[in-house]
Amino acid sequence: MKVRYYIALSILAASALGACTNDENIPFGIDTDSFTVEAVGGTKRINISAGENWVAASSVPWITVSPANGKGSKECSLIIDSALTNQVRTGVVRITKTENSADYQEVRIEQKGFDYAITLEEPEVSIANYAALDDRKFDVRVKTNVDFEVKVPDDVTSWVKTDRFDVDLDRGLRPREVTVHFTWGINSRPAERIAEISFVPSEESKVSEEMLARNDKLTIKQGAAEEIKRGTREGDSVALLSIARSLEVWASDWETSGEKMDNWDGVILWEKGMDGYVDSLEGRVKYARFFMFSTKEGLPFEVQYLTGAQELQFYSNVNTFQLNLDTGEYICKLEHLKRLTIGAYGLTSLHEDFKNLRELEYLDLGSNNFEAVPDMLTPENFPNLHVLKMANNQRKLIYDLSNNVATNFGGLYQETAYNSTTKQFGPFPEWLLRWEPGTNSKNESVKGLDTLILSVNYLQGEIPSFEDDPNVGYYTEADIANSADTLPRKLLTVKRVMPQLKMLALNLNRLTGQLPDWILWHPSLDWWDPYTLLFSQEGKDELGNLTGFSNTPSNLNEYYKEYVKKKLANTSDDSENADASSR
Repeated sequence: MKVRYYIALSILAASALGACTNDENIPFGIDTDSFTVEAVGGTKRINISAGENWVAASSVPWITVSPANGKGSKECSLIIDSALTNQVRTGVVRITKTENSADYQEVRIEQKGFDYAITLEEPEVSIANYAALDDRKFDVRVKTNVDFEVKVPDDVTSWVKTDRFDVDLDRGLRPREVTVHFTWGINSRPAERIAEISFVPSEESKVSEEMLARNDKLTIKQGAAEEIKRGTREGDSVALLSIARSLEVWASDWETSGEKMDNWDGVILWEKGMDGYVDSLEGRVKYARFFMFSTKEGLPFEVQYLTGAQELQFYSNVNTFQLNLDTGEYICKLEHLKRLTIGAYGLTSLHEDFKNLRELEYLDLGSNNFEAVPDMLTPENFPNLHVLKMANNQRKLIYDLSNNVATNFGGLYQETAYNSTTKQFGPFPEWLLRWEPGTNSKNESVKGLDTLILSVNYLQGEIPSFEDDPNVGYYTEADIANSADTLPRKLLTVKRVMPQLKMLALNLNRLTGQLPDWILWHPSLDWWDPYTLLFSQEGKDELGNLTGFSNTPSNLNEYYKEYVKKKLANTSDDSENADASSR
């Protein structure tokens, strides 16, 4: 047994000695002495042949060797960082024998620089023709090493918009990923539309488009809408549904009720016997109401298809006081519309083509955010208009205008805002008070306003008296003679201002001063419910004056003494105001 044991030990010792001899005889070297890597960097592997200890070192900080030392043959990883510039850079890794620093091997690494480029993860996006406002958006991921701008063609800006974004090139020319947010508008046309969006270097980048090795464009394809057949009953029904969807009407059940359009709530169709009926209108929309909705846009494109409509109402938008909307161009195409309400919508302006609605007889723009009466509202533009309502255009209630720092608070404030230079309030929109029957400069018939509602706004100063205006005359003997004895001779000393007015409402403004005679003796004063809708003011003006009129009559006794043909139900002082108000 001992003999066998010693023999085994001898064999092991001989083997070990042979191995040491073989390792020492392995030639020192590497399997490559150079290579090239892309700008993004990465990991390269080399094989080291050695029979003894060695150490590896990089000449540059952007190359890391792992392991950095060892004994005998090994595989080493060379980890190369991504480039920072568009220039080629080089580095060297030296592997040296530990016992003899003069004996070494080198690997030369050449790394390409980054080309200037703007690339898209998804260069094509498809969107539907319609979606709710909050869903009409998408993101595009852009990889770039250039500060860039998004260039949307002029003919596309109406339906494709971008939000602000920042390109943070904090690591040189290493590409960074930027998310660009896009929003889009509804396509109401029965045809697909395509937009090509460019991404171009900004001026600050000092990079031209010619310097870009790659410059992707974004293609947006939007589906077509259902075709609306203009001038047909079918087209009207599709238009109503599309408008309700665009406005996001809350309680509309037109799509889900399964009822014919004849039974839709808030819709009246033309029938024989109706005023203005012609055979081509039978069964089409005469009147439609859109109530309680949520939009941040002007009136929808599909409105223009309701060519048979005589009256349309849009009322009660969400967060109206926060909005600054324009009517948009599409409502302006309904040139035969007679009655229009756009209330509590968030309007601050009318589209420039709004004056095309020359057949309007009734216009209600109440509960919006107008800072002034739109100057296009004139008898020349709207010769048939006889009712104008612009009440409650206040964004917020400001009781005391002299103690206010807010701006853009609506209420027609700009009409009469106090001018610190002239020390006067701005002029009352008196052109509205000149809107009388007659003919305009184009020899067109002007019916004149018989209803003017400007209540609950921020009009200040005095109501114009026209006493010093030679263009406004007094009532005449002819006026009295033609009135069948209903007009008193008292009017011969009163300025003849809008005698056709059936209703004038100016209450809850910030008006002060004296009530002019043309109001106090107006033939329809008692019908205006003046103690509620005219004489009653609220708060303080910009000078701190408590609003209200200095000559408000305590009752209408003197008025009725002149208008002897008017009859009171009760002439007692205690009940006279109530009787006058009830009229």
